Amino acid sequence: MRVGVFKFSSCDGCQLAFFDVLEELLKSREIQIEFFLEAQSINRFDTFDVSFVEGSVSTEEEEERIRQIRESSRYLVSIGACAVSGGIQSIRNFLDFETLKNEVYNYVDLHNSLPTSRPISDYVKVNYEVRGCPINAFELVEIVTSIILNKSLTVNLNPVCVECKAKGNICILVLGSPCLGPITASGCGALCPSFKRGCYGCFGPLRGSNFEGLKQIFKERGWDFQESILSSFNSYNKNFRDEVWKLGS
Repeated sequence: MRVGVFKFSSCDGCQLAFFDVLEELLKSREIQIEFFLEAQSINRFDTFDVSFVEGSVSTEEEEERIRQIRESSRYLVSIGACAVSGGIQSIRNFLDFETLKNEVYNYVDLHNSLPTSRPISDYVKVNYEVRGCPINAFELVEIVTSIILNKSLTVNLNPVCVECKAKGNICILVLGSPCLGPITASGCGALCPSFKRGCYGCFGPLRGSNFEGLKQIFKERGWDFQESILSSFNSYNKNFRDEVWKLGS
């Protein structure tokens, strides 16, 4: 299996997750990492059985490059909140881009960013998504193993609340703090709620969640539901995006 790992607009954190499981991945002689600039000095861009892509599409060059990677890949997997949802940099999608650009950059003529930071799936077909900021490294092993064995991946249908219950955590909402756990996909191990900090949705929205019910709880307690979502790493995720504008502030 020929593997490529690519970086777009991001912090590199999800690529680093590979180092946690690289030894386990390479135990299989079927796996050959052909392209991974973060990890090796000799790289070859040709065709790939699976390509992992970190980061959002934020420039015209990245838009062209992701199409090249898609054409060269049997499977394409977006990894992390930037690739899946547009990342923290997608905050600009909700602001006036020209004003923002002039405030941030002294030399605007050298600036080549697109007005929006968008997920990989907005441009090309994505076969699998690995949620999180950063991702759970062991999901990488599961994906590679599933492709080798030609088996279906398990779809995560649980919110963070399930992980909180399993750990015996007291509900953050009961403790009197905002928490997006009821509408956020699990996978983080309920890390923040375990330290009595409300979930801020880093694994992205869980499809089919009761957005209206959580919005009502936020309203009753004087918390800004829309702002809580827009402040997350996944604010531009399609499911969050649709629900925010449908429900209003």
